[in-house]
Amino acid sequence: MTDNSIKHKNRAVPNGRLSRLSQFGRLASGVAGGMIAEGARRLADGERPAMRDMILTPGNVARVADRLSHLRGAAMKLGQMISMDAGDMLPPELTEIMARLRDNAHRMPPQQLQRVLEQQWGQDWRKRFAHFGATPIAAASIGQVHRAKTPDGRDLAIKVQYPGVRESIDADVDNVATLLRVSNLLPSELDIAPLLAEAKKQLHEEADYLREGGYLTLFGELLADASDYVIPVLDEEFTTDQVLAMSFVEGKAIETLVDAPQDTRDTAMGLLFQLVMREIFEFGRIQSDPNFANYRYQPETGNLVLLDFGATREVDAKVADGYRRLIIAALNGDRDGVREEALAAGFVSQAAITRHGDRVAAMIDVIINELTRPGKFDFGDRGFVSILREQGMDVAVDKAAWHIPPTDLLFVQRKISGMALLAARLKVRIDVRALVAEHFTLDEGAEADALDTES
Repeated sequence: MTDNSIKHKNRAVPNGRLSRLSQFGRLASGVAGGMIAEGARRLADGERPAMRDMILTPGNVARVADRLSHLRGAAMKLGQMISMDAGDMLPPELTEIMARLRDNAHRMPPQQLQRVLEQQWGQDWRKRFAHFGATPIAAASIGQVHRAKTPDGRDLAIKVQYPGVRESIDADVDNVATLLRVSNLLPSELDIAPLLAEAKKQLHEEADYLREGGYLTLFGELLADASDYVIPVLDEEFTTDQVLAMSFVEGKAIETLVDAPQDTRDTAMGLLFQLVMREIFEFGRIQSDPNFANYRYQPETGNLVLLDFGATREVDAKVADGYRRLIIAALNGDRDGVREEALAAGFVSQAAITRHGDRVAAMIDVIINELTRPGKFDFGDRGFVSILREQGMDVAVDKAAWHIPPTDLLFVQRKISGMALLAARLKVRIDVRALVAEHFTLDEGAEADALDTES
């Protein structure tokens, strides 16, 4: 969620089917107008403008970001999901749009908020609070958060869902996908159909606050033995399917650790990686949204605050076992094992291995060399990423080698990749081998053989 230090705008959420459709129409018209103006300008300068250049102007980028921020809901959430899942295949302009969406979340006007809470709690709802903050302390794609206190002294964070979000999910997802296609903001070769189907499913789940409240309680129980993690306590009195109430927990944005001492950063990120390992291999459930705003830090104690369990998914035992075998093979320096496990899990297709075996092997070697270096893994050193991207894009241009991994695998990998990005942002150094060894046994002899081969 966006912190309240960001400048917010009061804009009513369009909650009718026609009103939301008209917003997409206005956006398409605005983009088209911007294209015509840009094309005319370039022609006047003696240029032959390309379609991409006319579409991806600063003005059009701003129009898309502003309109999706206004719509919120699935319209805003889908763009964020695609930007993370499709990764380096997206143009930088779309990345800019997603950044603007994160930084410019609009909030409901007071009158609309009042109507929503009357529907959920009744007309006299204010009498149930000693104080209810009118200004949200955070805002995101599906809802905004307010701080409140009850007469008996409970300090609460209350997430209020934007009106019409749940009913508009399917149409919004389809409309955004069409907009991105028509605007050439997504490569035409990128098949996002499976992501769209999963986006609809996940968004419907995230819009069910009773479901999220259940997972909030469950994770509190699962982590009851780990005092390093702090999870808000569900307040059932005020929770409905569209309002989620929980205890308010203090904490600073996890990104503020970027200026903290190295040991502090390493310890905090180690806790997050430990959590992911437990989610996959112990709990069988993973909070699959790696949004940095879902994690906060308490400097006084070093504890991590965990927020937002709406995107929690069950982890299939076969997916967890596949990850286990793949990680063991990589840390043991077993190139053939990594290739076989990546194929079995669904990370890569047989066609890619058959047609681009040398490139796949080169990518595996890069990963193994990074993971089997002595000492801690430096997440801040991203030199190897450009090599992987170059090799991967050479494979990606071959349509015969295209492959979409299983959905369950995608969402688990989404969380892992998100944590790796946060670790890179914080420039942490972690003994990955020791971290993994706490959950399953590695072949120490194979590691030694791999290091001997490198030397």
